[in-house]
Amino acid sequence: MVGDHVYFVYMLASRHYGTLYTGVTNDLIARVWEHKNERAPGFTKRYGVKRLVWFEQHSDINQAIRREKRIQRWRRDWKIVMIEETNPHWIDLYPGLIKAGWRARR
Repeated sequence: MVGDHVYFVYMLASRHYGTLYTGVTNDLIARVWEHKNERAPGFTKRYGVKRLVWFEQHSDINQAIRREKRIQRWRRDWKIVMIEETNPHWIDLYPGLIKAGWRARR
């Protein structure tokens, strides 16, 4: 059933106003952990993009993928505005999620 699943569109940054990366996952904690620990080869590892600065939840994978692709095509300044609407200081949201009890799904 579609309602039983949660998918996340997320943005990582290398630093405040740094390099940005947009992705989609069904396990935000595990995926960000992979980026932080350089277990995800490619762009984020190469450019040190490890700070979770924005995310949103979706119940439909197709909707999440469409949103990810749309954001990836956006101008950089539009992405910055979206981040700063909910995270004006570009803090890493990952530690707060862990502290709040979020866990990787196994």
